[in-house]
Amino acid sequence: MFKSFRYADGVAPNVAALAFTLLGYPLGVAMLVAPHWAVNVLGVMLVSLTLVWSAYFIHEFAHQAIFKTPEANERWGTLMSWLNGSCYAAFADMRRKHMRHHVERADVITFDARGFLLRSPAWLRNTVLALEWAYFPAVEFLMRGFVVLLPFRDERKKAMRARIIGIALVRTAAFALLAWVSLKALLLYFVAYLLFITVLRFADCFQHTYDAYPIMDDQPIPADKVRDRVYEQANTYSNVVGVHSPVLNMLWLNFGFHNAHHEKPIQPWHRLPKLHRELYGDTHAQVVPVRQLLRSFHINRVKRVLAVDYGEVLVPESAGRADGFLGAVGVSFLTAV
Repeated sequence: MFKSFRYADGVAPNVAALAFTLLGYPLGVAMLVAPHWAVNVLGVMLVSLTLVWSAYFIHEFAHQAIFKTPEANERWGTLMSWLNGSCYAAFADMRRKHMRHHVERADVITFDARGFLLRSPAWLRNTVLALEWAYFPAVEFLMRGFVVLLPFRDERKKAMRARIIGIALVRTAAFALLAWVSLKALLLYFVAYLLFITVLRFADCFQHTYDAYPIMDDQPIPADKVRDRVYEQANTYSNVVGVHSPVLNMLWLNFGFHNAHHEKPIQPWHRLPKLHRELYGDTHAQVVPVRQLLRSFHINRVKRVLAVDYGEVLVPESAGRADGFLGAVGVSFLTAV
């Protein structure tokens, strides 16, 4: 089995991280059922973390950075998608859309949330904005709803209808069983899921100032500028907790070392901190630490929903460097079809 891993130095960290994800998830759910609130709190944290890791393992499998064969990466990626609920979108579709992000150096998205909200009745638009003001990730749920409904609205996707219905029945039954065992546990699971989505959207929010193009099919993006490797690195940011914060950066499997990831996309998660230091050193203009981004995440939480671009990042010495970095919304690789 160990020979199936792509990199020899990846066997130990991947076995450990995958085991933690697959075993920690059911353990965390069981802790939600416990009668003691202290155990419940730990359960929420454990479920949230394993959901986050399952999502970023999908990203690793999409880049085929874990196993040698595409088939093995797809099987494991599909398994992880069932864990975090992104299974309504096929792994192959998520991978195809994410590869366009790398190859075309743009955010090639599926659902134009901004356009949808601008066309929507005022009451719906204002409700979404109010929820976002209250830190509820309403746009992310719109994106997930779009993935579920798309096969029933687009005849080109009608072959996916039976699959969507089957997945919905299985997941509904699982949540109904959890509610039957403990309604409190179901509510706490929803809290954990909200934390999971918030961590992912924070990471996605501040990693690029690319142009975003809502494209349903395989049509190319407009050739309106030079999108070379210089453009790629200049519009990519590493939102790390700190270059030398190995434990905290593991919150999202080193995904914050995003410039290093874009420079060498098939390098696995456990190599990214070292690769970042080799390529960029301890200080680099594209590094924007989490402590600088938390303020922007807060003050721009409503503005970014309808913004026409992602804003800009000032030079490292500037006060309030990231305040104008509005960030992206609705660009998760989990909701690409």
